Amino acid sequence: MGSIDTSMDYLPKEEVMAIWNRNVALTDEELLAMDEVEFRARVRERSHHTLEIQMYHAQHRNKKLSEKQADYTKRLLGLWEKRGLSKDLPEYKYASFLVESADKLARGEAVDLTPYKPTPVTKEMEDNFFTILKERRSVREFTDQDVPDEIIEKVLDAGLWAAHGCNVQSIKYVIVREKNEPGLFRGSDVPGGPIHLVICQDMRCYRANSFTPRRNQLLDAGAAGQNIVLAAHAAGLEGVWLTFPNEEFCDRLREKFNLPEYIRLVTYVDVGYGAQTPHPPLRWDVKDTILGRF
Repeated sequence: MGSIDTSMDYLPKEEVMAIWNRNVALTDEELLAMDEVEFRARVRERSHHTLEIQMYHAQHRNKKLSEKQADYTKRLLGLWEKRGLSKDLPEYKYASFLVESADKLARGEAVDLTPYKPTPVTKEMEDNFFTILKERRSVREFTDQDVPDEIIEKVLDAGLWAAHGCNVQSIKYVIVREKNEPGLFRGSDVPGGPIHLVICQDMRCYRANSFTPRRNQLLDAGAAGQNIVLAAHAAGLEGVWLTFPNEEFCDRLREKFNLPEYIRLVTYVDVGYGAQTPHPPLRWDVKDTILGRF
């Protein structure tokens, strides 16, 4: 497959359509031969664009769906089985749900989505959410108390549940305990935090939608980072969201962990049990930030 252009924020409409058509025109042989990471990302992205949106549109409006609407996703699932990939993986399970739902709508049957209805938000839940949101601080001093792996993984799981463009799911992590690699993060503008959570992206995933603007790709990582800092506070930790000051910093991490070229290091969050209580950095009033209301 071709390389990924991460320098261009926008493409002309005709070029976007050409890429779209090439995605659809890939042969079975090409799909079977491609890297598993890219193939799985294509199952997620193609199911989203060719079936998920249309299925939910038809279900919401009580419309009959075209009998052919699920054909491309069915083809991908057939290739999934030919590749011998597990049917327990999330892509296969979700795409199968979409196909089953689409077939019902094509027959004029209803799709019951009530089992997936979110838990009703109570006033207490709302208050708790906004408390977590507004009391999260950038904390730069930590105790020596160890953070259990299960809490770290819960926080990182929150990052995976962030919104992600076209569902290509590029987010990957590197976890570094400062005590195990002292000085590896030298050059940061804060003392070495007890745990460094590095947010990376597997750029092979964007081959599934290679006209995604670069800034949208970075927003995918930013959404994960926002979830992580909020989840850390909710889990009893504190942290600070940081950036890599230069390429030498990134190169040092890339070499240490033997990261391949398709892994992009985007940002990182230091977390641990906080040892300081910063004053809230006060914010503007909402009414002073609205540039237009029509």
